[in-house]
Amino acid sequence: MREAQAVIQVIRSRRKTLSIQIEKAGRILVRAPLGLPEAEIRRFVEEKRGWIEKHLVQVSRREEAARQASRITPEEMHQLGNEALAWFPPRVRFFAERLGIRYGRITIRNQKTRWGSCSSAGNLNFNCLLMLCPEEVRDYVIVHELCHRKEMNHSPRFWAEVEKVLPEYRKALNWLKTEGQVILARAF
Repeated sequence: MREAQAVIQVIRSRRKTLSIQIEKAGRILVRAPLGLPEAEIRRFVEEKRGWIEKHLVQVSRREEAARQASRITPEEMHQLGNEALAWFPPRVRFFAERLGIRYGRITIRNQKTRWGSCSSAGNLNFNCLLMLCPEEVRDYVIVHELCHRKEMNHSPRFWAEVEKVLPEYRKALNWLKTEGQVILARAF
């Protein structure tokens, strides 16, 4: 199995449950409670062998796609910024009305790690690279940031607000976690 070749790092904390995360380059991160015996951690990893293998393959494919993808030129980046400036304001207005909330100014940026953000003053920032994503993914980012006007966190209440507007938001979130990484790699 491939994880035997990959680095498995165990991070212990005051958490109550075990979790596994696959990171870049196929690194396996296991988060475990402080006093949990090593044997239980090994058993857990073994039980999750199929899941780990599947996700290692997915990470490898994404990283290969990112390596092979053409770089976004400065001219293309400028064009994406212009498209985003035209596209985002009406969509933000539409969803803000549906949510019954106000927001400040909208800024379009070229960011390496964030798709969007919402300041405590209600100003919204969106990554111009979102223009390379499907419309439902862009809508998800808008709704996500607008819902921070109600909940400035990622609590269950926050996600419930997102789900009220976009019941299938998890599809867009998963798309960003997988395909979005290829887009970011093309830009940076």
